[in-house]
Amino acid sequence: MNTFKTASLGFQHLLAMYTGAAIVPLIVGGAIGLGPTELAYLVAIDLFMCGVATLLQVWTTRFTGVGLPVVLGCTFTAVGPMIAIGSSSGITAIYGALIASGIIVILISGFVGKLARFFPPVVLGSVVTIIGLSLIPVAINDIGGGMPGEPGFASMQNLALAGLTIGLILVLNRIGTVFTRAAAVLFAVLIGTGVAAFLGLVDFSPVREAGWFQMVQPFYFGVPTFDVSAILVMTLVAIISMIESTGVFLALSDITKKPIGSNELTKGYRAEGVATILGGIFNSFPYTTFSQNVGLVQLSGVKSRRVIFWTSGLLILLGFLPKVATFTTLIPKPVLGGAMLVMFGTVAASGIRILSQVDFAKNENLITIALSIGVGLGITANPAIVANMPEAVQLFTDSAIVAGSFTALLLNGFFRLVDRFRPVEVVADNRQVS
Repeated sequence: MNTFKTASLGFQHLLAMYTGAAIVPLIVGGAIGLGPTELAYLVAIDLFMCGVATLLQVWTTRFTGVGLPVVLGCTFTAVGPMIAIGSSSGITAIYGALIASGIIVILISGFVGKLARFFPPVVLGSVVTIIGLSLIPVAINDIGGGMPGEPGFASMQNLALAGLTIGLILVLNRIGTVFTRAAAVLFAVLIGTGVAAFLGLVDFSPVREAGWFQMVQPFYFGVPTFDVSAILVMTLVAIISMIESTGVFLALSDITKKPIGSNELTKGYRAEGVATILGGIFNSFPYTTFSQNVGLVQLSGVKSRRVIFWTSGLLILLGFLPKVATFTTLIPKPVLGGAMLVMFGTVAASGIRILSQVDFAKNENLITIALSIGVGLGITANPAIVANMPEAVQLFTDSAIVAGSFTALLLNGFFRLVDRFRPVEVVADNRQVS
């Protein structure tokens, strides 16, 4: 394969994951009140770190790298927790939690197989569903153009732009190729932004004023602070991401016909841990494998890691170009909200898909799902309900996602323990029943 073809395939992978990578800093930065300059830096450093994280995974060493053609980006399961941490404890607490959780990931990387039994489908599905549903209000506010009460909120113009974005995503997913489906959100956002610019709703002066080159800078937002509650939250997110990554690793192993064992999986987890630590140092995000790029490997039939090396290099290059990052920050809120609604809804749908593996004939599974989702969404709707709890308890209730997740874990553990000690009756036909 010649260099031009390899580079073009690498660029195709970049397009497929770009929106997923860029949208996370826009959401998190916007939610915790970052200004335009800081937001542009956050987008740039995220693109840079996506490239570094991908490189760590593709380039195998004795310590890190699964050695498969994978592309990494920020996990959406981290968005809600990061917003909650940043809003309550400040942005530096996010990065302290990332560094600590990355170290924990490296330490437990060899035991993930054993940890997975604590996250059966009833727990994992509940957690992922809670994460998706708790993020949807953020998307709805952006669809309206900001916050309720602000001038122009929920105007027909804003709703029309959001509707256009959602409609384009639906059309591209329905009639497009595997590539256009993978990059449907990116194309819809670009077209939606173009329509908004035509209506005079986009000011391109920040792009003209932005420089052509910038250096990445460690601890750009300040020295990390370490909050126990925040570390617990991000460690939980990291474990969930590791379990999800396992599925992507195994799928790519099958597609590429390259067998992987526990050693390769452990090195893959370590690479994600190192990437997360670097994310904390350079003030970006936790990183995990992007499943949408798996479809492109299957579509192109090209299974060479050289293609992903190009993707990694291009992402790192974009991190040094502030004009690109600044352009990304100009996406109008209704357009971004429309894209977010689809993407966060997809997260919730993924949780529901996992829950489809659960045996609903068992009453304990129904109770676990009902209570964990109820607690998570209840605290999302009214955080003040846990404001008067003891400080030690608030470690587990400050975040709706953590509260719902621990509810699922505790209930699942409780019902397993009850089953273990439940007496067994012997009936007349010599069958044993619980």
